[in-house]
Amino acid sequence: MDITRDLLPTWRDWIVENLQRGCAPDSLIEAMRESDFDAPHASALVHEFRQRLESGEISKRHGVQSLVPARTAFEYGVPRLPGGNTIETEDGGVCVAMRIARPVVAVLNGVLSAAECDALINLSRARLERSTIVDPGTGEHGVIKERTSEGTFFMPAENELVSALDRRIAQIMNCPLENGEGLQILHYGVGAQYTPHFDYFPPDQTGSTVHLARGGQRVSTLIIYLNEVTQGGGTIFPELNLTVVPKKGSAVYFEYLNDRGQVDPMTLHGGAPVIQGEKWIATKWMRVGRFE
Repeated sequence: MDITRDLLPTWRDWIVENLQRGCAPDSLIEAMRESDFDAPHASALVHEFRQRLESGEISKRHGVQSLVPARTAFEYGVPRLPGGNTIETEDGGVCVAMRIARPVVAVLNGVLSAAECDALINLSRARLERSTIVDPGTGEHGVIKERTSEGTFFMPAENELVSALDRRIAQIMNCPLENGEGLQILHYGVGAQYTPHFDYFPPDQTGSTVHLARGGQRVSTLIIYLNEVTQGGGTIFPELNLTVVPKKGSAVYFEYLNDRGQVDPMTLHGGAPVIQGEKWIATKWMRVGRFE
């Protein structure tokens, strides 16, 4: 019996790609479990694809010679995120509640006030549309079953609130203001999730070219939680066995591009399903150069 027969192609490609990136099988199994696979089934699928990769069978069956080339080990340098237990901005200090050195991950408290969170939600409600992803082959945006949120973008300096937040976020992320993409707002209802993925554009894939032309590679991400989630909805990092629980006004930060232009696969992350309540987040991505 072929246990992979009824698996969605997007899940098949996700497992194969991440195995070839060097991600640990146990981390993929845990990520699948967070996305409602039962543990034995997830384990069987991951190990089946691992065997097919090692034997070369998968290239014959799926017509793929190499999804991801062998990569050079990522080299960690000095983090972009400022050091210390408090990050100072023009609006005051942001508390660093937790740091991880490799990969660079931090949980920050007091990034936004409760009033600012509520204002962003209220401004976004009427603008929400189904969330998309970037197709790595074509560079085009599309809807997939594995990303079930809805969202919207604010242009830089679109209004006074967004302008003030963009300045504060740039200071927190220690990047030039003009390198930031527009602030993205996402809404997740019960059952909504985003399976584990990378925020950087895969350097080896054709579809990345159009996005890299708009300011270069992404270097870091800040995910800000705009409300309290009753149950579920955490940001998961499968390679770290880490789940960051949403807390209104707090954020999780991570960076993944070094001075050599390498990207860090340890920043694999996703949004666990919302079990009860709803989740609102604001996301800021920074580029290596001016975003246009």
